[in-house]
Amino acid sequence: MAKTKNNLKMDASFTIVPYSEAYKDAFRLLNEEWIIKYFQIEEMDRLALHNPKGYILDKGGYIAVALLNERPVGVCALIPCICNGYDFELSKMGVSPAVQGKGIGKLLGQHIIEKAKQLGAKKIFLESNRKLAPALSLYKKLGFVEMVKVKSPYARSDIQMELILG
Repeated sequence: MAKTKNNLKMDASFTIVPYSEAYKDAFRLLNEEWIIKYFQIEEMDRLALHNPKGYILDKGGYIAVALLNERPVGVCALIPCICNGYDFELSKMGVSPAVQGKGIGKLLGQHIIEKAKQLGAKKIFLESNRKLAPALSLYKKLGFVEMVKVKSPYARSDIQMELILG
């Protein structure tokens, strides 16, 4: 099969759509999968993953859902934030292990950055952990740079990155 530059098969139907309640379980499960694999679920995770509408959307945030052949395979959120001059936190990015390495995370990241710009954001940040090397590599490719650490609600956070939007 021929492949696109993003490594998705040409015959695959891929799209990124805004979150709806139909994707509530997928949003939670895709995130819990990677969090449990490397860390443990924390209180902030529970707040966002069990109530994405109230915790993210109702506050002016956005959640993107990547669909491959109409099946949710990736998610990413913009959570409104006013700390230290940042407009949003890029958060809760998860891609199914079955499709990792196919460029879906990059497409989700590009989509979420464009959405942040549409929402008028000037600066966004994210938190991660250095043991998630593929994620950190992706964030750098998207233009994020490491910043001085600010207080984090996550015990697992040992790196923070920012992106100044043009």
